[in-house]
Amino acid sequence: MKIPGVPPAELADLNRAQDRVSFIYLERCVIHRDSNAVTATDDKGVVHIPAATLGVLMLGPGTSITQQAMMLLADNGATAIWVGEQGVRYYAHGRALARSSRLLVAQATAVSHRVRRLQVARAMYRMRFPDDDTSALTMQQLRGKEGARVRRCYREHAKRTGVTWNNREYDPEDFGGSDLVNQALSAAHACLYGVVHAVIVAVGASPGLGFVHTGHDRSFVYDIADLYKAEITIPVAFDIAAGGSTDIGADTRRAVRDRVHGGALLERCVRDIRSLLLGPHPTGPIDDEGLDDEPIDEEPENGTLRLWDEGGYELASGRNYAGEVDF
Repeated sequence: MKIPGVPPAELADLNRAQDRVSFIYLERCVIHRDSNAVTATDDKGVVHIPAATLGVLMLGPGTSITQQAMMLLADNGATAIWVGEQGVRYYAHGRALARSSRLLVAQATAVSHRVRRLQVARAMYRMRFPDDDTSALTMQQLRGKEGARVRRCYREHAKRTGVTWNNREYDPEDFGGSDLVNQALSAAHACLYGVVHAVIVAVGASPGLGFVHTGHDRSFVYDIADLYKAEITIPVAFDIAAGGSTDIGADTRRAVRDRVHGGALLERCVRDIRSLLLGPHPTGPIDDEGLDDEPIDEEPENGTLRLWDEGGYELASGRNYAGEVDF
């Protein structure tokens, strides 16, 4: 019996990811299909967007999308994600652009063996410290080095902007309970997490299989987002706090949006994820023979975000480990 409907396009007929528009954000409109284009209709008229050129279609508040439009996006390998105002809160996604499980298999393989996991974790830290040799450092030493870098980054931007800085203190349940710069940091990091999450699912990787962070359904999101905080969200937060904002959350989200767009973060994020999961990762000496073949048996408690250690145990996240070790 012949299956009804239009058959999906062959993968070879689709535009490559690097040849596509990285993302388009739409809000307060009706999204439909006209031939091979997605249409966005509001009170100003109709805009046609060729589906084959799309990487990610970000559906913001007030959008309605038809079944025909979703079929077209799926057929052309474009990802649809549902986001908040200005595209900075990530809620859900449709089918990823990836038609292969190659990245997911590589990610699961690496995260399940201590040596391979340590190799990827070291590669993440090398991205933060391109001029330093981190190949022989333990996870404990890497955490201390990263903690010192973050403290230095906070001090430098506090001095640059004149903002009083004491410590990173916040209550996830009380956004307004911290000072302005901590509020701005929380808002900026939330934006970055949303963008990174969208990229991870678009390329077919798992948000939950982290290498430094563990035990949470967004562990890999936090891993990747940490690569960019010192460059993007921390300076933005201090700038907003120094500018006398009366709406710290909204102003911070708009500033992060502009910085993300100007820095081509999506393209860079895709490149970094592929490099981490598929690239070679030379590592320093490992004491335990045969450890590369030993899987990790993890049972995270209640989905709590933790930090992984090559010794096989977990540590508390949300604290600075600088000063606790020599490196």
